[in-house]
Amino acid sequence: MKVVLFCGGLGLRLRDYSENIPKPMVPIGPRPILWHLMMYYAHHGHKDFILCLGHKAETIKRFFLEYDEWLTNDFVLNGGKGHPELVRSDISDWRITFVDTGLDANVGERLKKVRKYLGDDQLFLANYSDNLTDAPLPDQITYLERHPDLVGSFMAVVPNLSLHSVRLADGGLVECIEPITQSGLLINGGFFVFRREIFDLMENGEELVAEPFARLIAGKRLVAHRHPGFWAAMDTFKDWQNLDALYRTGHAPWEVWKEAEPEWSM
Repeated sequence: MKVVLFCGGLGLRLRDYSENIPKPMVPIGPRPILWHLMMYYAHHGHKDFILCLGHKAETIKRFFLEYDEWLTNDFVLNGGKGHPELVRSDISDWRITFVDTGLDANVGERLKKVRKYLGDDQLFLANYSDNLTDAPLPDQITYLERHPDLVGSFMAVVPNLSLHSVRLADGGLVECIEPITQSGLLINGGFFVFRREIFDLMENGEELVAEPFARLIAGKRLVAHRHPGFWAAMDTFKDWQNLDALYRTGHAPWEVWKEAEPEWSM
């Protein structure tokens, strides 16, 4: 199943990290967050990617064109020379389509611009390029496959925000204040699954999670899958620090592919 990833945004809230690279290329450990997200999809068998590029597209293209797997993977070098023998490979069986979708396009416009690259596929996956999870993706896909009346689904998650929600009574009296993570509030966490009918519900210039989703909701054709496990988006410098710190523990929750890695011996 093809995976459309929106990689063209400016990432304005991360400018205090770097103005020289696009947000999908901000590293977690030695590799960019985009690589981590693609590894998640590849782990679940989806290795045909369509990247919707925009801001600093050349940086993303160059990363994959020049990607040397032995610099970040274990390898064997026989006799001190020759080509390294990789213990395992990351992207050798991936197919990646790079599409310039414009500097100022919104997510809905970017999706429409890559429609032709989906071919005749009836279902496809889509996502932002700055969020990670350990969610069971096959369950979400299977649900949409078994309900042909539905056109789209997305992941509903608890926001990873250190804020408090407030409930007010008349006159501004505070009835309740509590961490937003305990308020029951859910947000759109991305990880979309769509039928190709989504394009019939999109008008030129529309954002994806606005008018098109409103039409799906009105027709009872949109479902959300609540995921109580790990989910995090990298919107700010602090978000990056938290994700990078998790990675460096050696037990990052989103690295579900490590569970399936075979033991290697000499």
